[in-house]
Amino acid sequence: MDITIQYTFLPHTDAEASLAFYRDVLGLELRNDVGYDGMRWLTLGAPEQSNSIVLYPPNADPGITEDEQRTIAEMMAKGTFASIVLATGDVDGAFDRVQASGAEVAQEPIDQPYGVRDCAFRDPAGNMVRIQQPN
Repeated sequence: MDITIQYTFLPHTDAEASLAFYRDVLGLELRNDVGYDGMRWLTLGAPEQSNSIVLYPPNADPGITEDEQRTIAEMMAKGTFASIVLATGDVDGAFDRVQASGAEVAQEPIDQPYGVRDCAFRDPAGNMVRIQQPN
């Protein structure tokens, strides 16, 4: 079987702020920007890869109740709803660039016992973004 990861989804609360973070700070390319009924879905990815991140409005699913929407909003505000792990060959350089953007630092670069050096930030919606470099 030949399976690849095509898309992963992260919620956003502000399309412009998320676009600025993922495109302008992290350097991902914008592949698609779709608006519907006052909402936006942004698809971004690394130029040399085919897989993508889709930033979506968390209230877009009509099956989510108001109580569930409140729970999701609370979890996003705490940074416990969604996360993503990215990789780079220079985690310290990536850390400096992201920190300079004003993003909330969750963890400065550190050598982990499981063989990576990594750092962590929260994106504009509160999602945890870890950036790793193999040791």
